[in-house]
Amino acid sequence: MKQILSSLSFRLALMFALVSAVLLGSIGFYLYFSLERELAWRDDQSLLGRLEHMQALLTSSDSIKDLRDRPTLYANMLGNEDSLLWVLDQDGEVLISVNPAGLSVPVGLSAGQTRLGYNEEGNARLAWHYLKQGNLNLMLVAGKLLAPREQMLAAYRLRLLLALAGGALIAFLLGWLVSRRGLMPVRRLAKQAGAIDVRELHRRLNTRQLPEELRELGHSLNHMLARLEEGFGRLSRFSEDLAHEVRTPLSNLMGHTEHVLRRNRSTEEYESLLASHLEEYQRLSRMINSMLFLARTEQPQAVIQAEAVTLSMLVEQLCEYFEGMAEEADTSLVNQAHGEVWADQELLRRALANLLANALRYGEPGQPIVIGSEHTSNSTVISVHNHGPAIAAEHLPRLFDRFYRCDPSRTQGGDTGGLGLAIVDSIMQLHGGNVSVRSDNRGTVFMLHFPINVAIEPGRADPDKRW
Repeated sequence: MKQILSSLSFRLALMFALVSAVLLGSIGFYLYFSLERELAWRDDQSLLGRLEHMQALLTSSDSIKDLRDRPTLYANMLGNEDSLLWVLDQDGEVLISVNPAGLSVPVGLSAGQTRLGYNEEGNARLAWHYLKQGNLNLMLVAGKLLAPREQMLAAYRLRLLLALAGGALIAFLLGWLVSRRGLMPVRRLAKQAGAIDVRELHRRLNTRQLPEELRELGHSLNHMLARLEEGFGRLSRFSEDLAHEVRTPLSNLMGHTEHVLRRNRSTEEYESLLASHLEEYQRLSRMINSMLFLARTEQPQAVIQAEAVTLSMLVEQLCEYFEGMAEEADTSLVNQAHGEVWADQELLRRALANLLANALRYGEPGQPIVIGSEHTSNSTVISVHNHGPAIAAEHLPRLFDRFYRCDPSRTQGGDTGGLGLAIVDSIMQLHGGNVSVRSDNRGTVFMLHFPINVAIEPGRADPDKRW
């Protein structure tokens, strides 16, 4: 029952019934009040006609006594139980009376021309007129009881309400059928979407048969399926790459250990084995720390401690840190950064350090590595430019995927296990920005885009969180 009440078909049918009830009710009550006014107007005209009829009878008669002795002249009014008639003299004495309901004689009626009104009890409609016959001043009063008209209107109201209720019920049932019929494309769309599971993310919804109102929804669902397919693909590749990256140092550890244990070794050989093991452990430790960092940055409650960072000072510190590596790579670091950026200083330092390490690893010897910045009204862009072989276009879209390497064979002991650029991408997402890359025969440029109009709340980082 709850499922039916919460269904869209039920809600549409209910709204359709409410709209129909309001519309039918408005028309019905308009007709009711029109009928009421029409009946009142007809009764008033009938009363005025009776006054004219009695006035003509009085004018044609020699005296009131003659008219009273010949009741057949107004017998048409005597037989009608809701009709009233009085002829009063100037003293209020009743000369002629037709009063089947036994109402009190109306008194205190204003003089003048023909008037319309109600009696004191409010249960009869009256019309009166003063006239003079000979030496007598007479007042003619014609009336009609309101009870028969009220009974007729009450019966009409009852039929109107019954018709309104029946019409609303019929409108609800028709609305239910129409909504069920009209929502069939939605059910077909839901059935198609429900048939797609993890193994069939390549399937797409058929939007050509959808109505225009649902076509945009179908396109949005197809875009979502495309993003899910891409996400599952990246997750699958990530699992494979993770297994490969972990298997390599473990295989090295196991192979070296098995080789050494085949026979007795000297102390120096065992020390060499332990040193080799330590190098592999350090590689695993860096990989685990990087993965832990990425996992923390993807948490919804992850916050950063933003502040105004002076770029020239931060880049100068990084240049001093990487000065030894630059000399070994026969290159130099050129600081052209200026101005400030609103960011977390430690995270920005880590992102630039990863980009500089990447540039020193793949840059061309003898060519400088330039760190620059550009400020616009909408963003601040920090760039790291190194000269070297261009990155093939097919690698650029996946360059920031985890464990992805353009050349897997080119691994070094101090690298980040294919997670360095993925960490840079996560850091930029935390800042509401993004990282991009451009590579051609003039070199490779990594650019960090910090949007100025994105609000980053300062001072809310978890003090126990270690990035």
